[in-house]
Amino acid sequence: MSGRTRMALCAAAATLMAACALLPLVSPVTWLFQAIFLLAIQTGVGMATRRVPLARPLTVAAQVLVALMLLTLTFANQQAIIGVIPGPEAFAHFADLLQTGTDDVGRYSIPAPLSDGIRLMLIGGVLIIGLAVDTLAVTFRSAAPAGLPLLALYSVAAGLSEGGADWLWFLVAAAGYLMLLLAEGRDRLSQWGRVFGGAPRTPGGDPSGAVAPVRSGRRIGMVALGIALVVPLALPAMNGGLLDAAGTGVGSGSGSGGTISAVNPLVSLRDSLNVDEDREVLSVKTNTSDMSNMYLRIVSLDDFDGTTWQPSKRSIEAVPNKFPTPFGLGADVRRAEVETTISAADWYAQNWLPMPYPPSGVDISGNWRYEPLGMTVVGDRRQTTRGVTYTVRSLDVQPTAGQLAGAPEPPAALKREFTKLPDSLPGVVGRTARQVTEGATSHYEQAVKLQEYFSITGGFQYDTNVKVGSGQGAIARFLRDKQGFCVHFSFAMAAMARSLDIPARVAVGFAPGTPQGDNSVSVGLKDAHAWPELYFEGVGWTRFEPTPTRGSVPSYTQSDTPGSTLPDVARPSQSTSTGPSATPSTSESCAGQNPELCASESPEAAVAVGGAGPPWYVLLAWALGGATALLIPLAPMLWRLRTRAVRLGAHGRTEADIPLHTLSVWQELADTAWDFGIPPDDSQTPRKSAARIVRLGHLDPPAAASVHRVADAVEQVLYAPTPRPTAGLAEDVRRVQADLRSRAKWTTNLRAALAPRSSVRVVWAVSDWWITVKRRATAARPTWRRPSAPGQQG
Repeated sequence: MSGRTRMALCAAAATLMAACALLPLVSPVTWLFQAIFLLAIQTGVGMATRRVPLARPLTVAAQVLVALMLLTLTFANQQAIIGVIPGPEAFAHFADLLQTGTDDVGRYSIPAPLSDGIRLMLIGGVLIIGLAVDTLAVTFRSAAPAGLPLLALYSVAAGLSEGGADWLWFLVAAAGYLMLLLAEGRDRLSQWGRVFGGAPRTPGGDPSGAVAPVRSGRRIGMVALGIALVVPLALPAMNGGLLDAAGTGVGSGSGSGGTISAVNPLVSLRDSLNVDEDREVLSVKTNTSDMSNMYLRIVSLDDFDGTTWQPSKRSIEAVPNKFPTPFGLGADVRRAEVETTISAADWYAQNWLPMPYPPSGVDISGNWRYEPLGMTVVGDRRQTTRGVTYTVRSLDVQPTAGQLAGAPEPPAALKREFTKLPDSLPGVVGRTARQVTEGATSHYEQAVKLQEYFSITGGFQYDTNVKVGSGQGAIARFLRDKQGFCVHFSFAMAAMARSLDIPARVAVGFAPGTPQGDNSVSVGLKDAHAWPELYFEGVGWTRFEPTPTRGSVPSYTQSDTPGSTLPDVARPSQSTSTGPSATPSTSESCAGQNPELCASESPEAAVAVGGAGPPWYVLLAWALGGATALLIPLAPMLWRLRTRAVRLGAHGRTEADIPLHTLSVWQELADTAWDFGIPPDDSQTPRKSAARIVRLGHLDPPAAASVHRVADAVEQVLYAPTPRPTAGLAEDVRRVQADLRSRAKWTTNLRAALAPRSSVRVVWAVSDWWITVKRRATAARPTWRRPSAPGQQG
């Protein structure tokens, strides 16, 4: 097998190994087999064109053409000419698929279903990365920069992944890259006439000299890989970034204490509202006959900064056998204990445990912790709800309107914490709240008026196509446009309630599901929801429902409220409608179509207010930015590799080409010695310079002979009337380089590879070019001569 064939196979293998990082993102993984087959064809075309041989640009063009035809045959054969030649219709079909794939990426949770759009993005991306790696490593014979597209592929996968096995995929991708570098080293050493093992060619030679470059390469590779794995552990964590990954657990230590800090689990809500597949998330069985209040609460969002609602950092403890009485619930409020058995789907991996509120106890196995203030249960050390069945005992609190209306002022500390509003909140929020609640005599009446304003009297429309909005004016825009979904309604009502000094927060979970024939209730993706909770002393945290036609209106906001315009019948969740309408929409629970909310593996998902999360072009920009940041420090190495390849590469066979090639080889020999700490001395003759390199480099006899042979060839070019061609000069330089590398310390080898001293010639070249440009500009400038006076000679 030739060196280039081996390199091509290694380039394809490295691409596929890096593509393995995409496996957790999509299910099923059958796309990988298609990618392997198409990549093998693309690689084979490159191997065939290089054997012809074709010019390098033609080789790349042939591979691009074949890859495009393969994608056309696979995805757009009905729109193509004779099934394989893409035309305008085929390209339009590609654009539609890519748009669909982009929408699916933002719509589905991980692992996403393998739609045609996602499949095109995956396979097309692997082919593009494979072509880039093959072009750099094989066609242009520079394996080192081929790591950049591999890094881009892994970075995109790691940025989207929510799993804990990213380090494993990094090892796989790094192993592929190291394999590619090793293959290039074998190819170059084979051209030097040396192999990776075996006895020395000359009696008494050093048998370790042949494998010294291999050992150095392995050491460098292992050190680099170790640094890449260990250094991030020592760096301070950076949370909350655009590509911040989901958390892997909560708390600190192994005891019953610790803290939890999470951000809003509503991820990419707007882009996920129109999912076609309503998968069952939970199966619920309960002993209560009234399901209208069976909301399953996941977490509460109590920290509002004007832009985002998110959970505060709270202490957690071991799950008690019996939960304490909910804070603020008085003994005179009617209540009933309800027992509910909940079975989570085997694909539903949520850290927060969905439970009816307020819970009084839970029976569940696994690693779970309890957060007392929010009365929530959260998984510890990667514990999720995937396939879990548990029983929750909860209270069905049934306050009366009179009890709520007569509630005294809450404790000062609680009121201070849960009525905080940022100074940057637009004034229209508070003004609208005061206008809507004008005439109310209690906080309860104010809350009911706010609920009626959003759900009935305010003219608001439920529209899933409205963006979540970002910035401090998002609530003001919602109040102006009066179109939105549950996030808008719950966020706006909670903020307006706080402006009226009513303690408020936002709850995230599931609205009542659909009853089944076996007396169970099926809770699906379309039942996920967000609603405000307001605090009333003597009752505690109390649910309200401002979102039109979503969930159910609490009975305590209807029966005893004089003049209420609310209907007397609880409003069940209905099927979804994506467009705005003058009549109430028939869509189901707003967050119900958000798989990322339901299937998130961590409470530390991205915040919903910022919109749909990073789109594909943002991820691509980050990947390109990372590749550029990596390319800048590698620029000296890349320039050096390219310069060496040009100087020692193919050259003309005529007598006129002999001087140019010989001087180029001599220049490369001098720069190689310079990279290893032997600076050039232009004042010396070639023969004395060669002797100096041999002496300072402590070269062995074969390498010393190579240096003198190159010097003799240079003297022939400089002084002989007719220079004689000398064969094998390039091999002589490579032999000297190998000997210098084998004798140098690993730090010197690393410096010669990553920051070669001879790369300063780039600065000199740029300086000479600039001087030349200024001279030419000066020479081209017209010179005006002053005319002579009368009677004088010019």
